[in-house]
Amino acid sequence: MTELHQAAAAGEYDQVKEILKQQKCSPNQRDIDWSYKTPLHWAAAKGHTETVRILIEHGARPCLRTEHGWTPAHFAAESGQLAVLRLLHSIHAPIDKEDFCGDKPARIAEIYGHKHCALFLKKAEAECQAYRKTAANEGITLDDTDEEWAEQGKENEENRVLQKTTLK
Repeated sequence: MTELHQAAAAGEYDQVKEILKQQKCSPNQRDIDWSYKTPLHWAAAKGHTETVRILIEHGARPCLRTEHGWTPAHFAAESGQLAVLRLLHSIHAPIDKEDFCGDKPARIAEIYGHKHCALFLKKAEAECQAYRKTAANEGITLDDTDEEWAEQGKENEENRVLQKTTLK
């Protein structure tokens, strides 16, 4: 876990700002010891809205996923962080992506009993999908895909198919 990961998790806004200003650490660095979480995942999970904002302003990608496919929106939904979810939605972050189990952030919010987050996310999902269509029609590029995670998903699927074939 880097100094930036720790500061983001603790909500140490000034420290996060200084680390980013000095470019000591990439805001998109994944921590392999913590399921490939980025500083943004930590800040979102802990509800540190202003820390989320500054990370994004410095290039943090809200589409990056953990090894289980969770985006920062999944973590915010799990811990009932409505302000973070609203912020992510306002910047057109992908809040409607499924994890490895097929669960979207709205489902995660439901599982953990965060009704206010689940209601918001259900409405926001439709808006997110509509914006994605509009952006495609107007040629607006969206940063809503984690290429590394998608590639890993392909490898995992190929391994599952290979295992099934071998077992037969």
